[in-house]
Amino acid sequence: MTGVADVPARLAAVRAQIAGLCERSGRPADAVELLAVSKQHPAASIRAAYAAGQRAFGENRVQELVTKALELAPLSDLRWHMIGSLQTNKVRELLRVPGLVLLHSLDRVRLADELQRELARTGRHLDVLLEVHASGEPTKHGCPLVDAPALVAHVQANCPAVALQGVMAMGPLAGDPAPTFARTAALRDELRRRSGLPLPVLSLGMSGDLAAGIAAGSTLVRVGTAVFGSRG
Repeated sequence: MTGVADVPARLAAVRAQIAGLCERSGRPADAVELLAVSKQHPAASIRAAYAAGQRAFGENRVQELVTKALELAPLSDLRWHMIGSLQTNKVRELLRVPGLVLLHSLDRVRLADELQRELARTGRHLDVLLEVHASGEPTKHGCPLVDAPALVAHVQANCPAVALQGVMAMGPLAGDPAPTFARTAALRDELRRRSGLPLPVLSLGMSGDLAAGIAAGSTLVRVGTAVFGSRG
């Protein structure tokens, strides 16, 4: 297991890897944002990454995110991303998180409507990604590809406080992730055409499939193990 002291060097290695993959794909080195996925890692590891310049961190459970955000509140420029599936009964709790900047897992109308209700109640907006189920695996979450245009249209028509910024998908557990990522990138292009929204964010790629994600045009990669080591 990686210790806290190893985090800065591992973070630097991941940044160098991302820059190299961008260059290989003919993209600027800063074209891809790194989200450090800190789920199941202690606050001390986040502090170590923060000291090395990392500011964006991702959690997949609301309670763990709330606990860490409160503990690390003195680091006022931390940017928190909620990357896990979100139950509607957890929306109000999530929106209380200081520094929450992006929800990665909008996948259904009911969740969009609940986000709209809570955001309108507090006079806020929230940036979100549409999570799509592009791999076909039954264990994965996300909006079916064929339903994505209707969900985007619903958000545009009924949820003005929910600011759609792009699309996210998980690669397959095994096999070549390139087809899954290509389908997702093509869907993002289709949604742009249909909705007129810029949808600047395409989130593809994690520790094990960074190269495929960046080659497919990802602008935001989610990396946990390569930065923080295995979970306890």
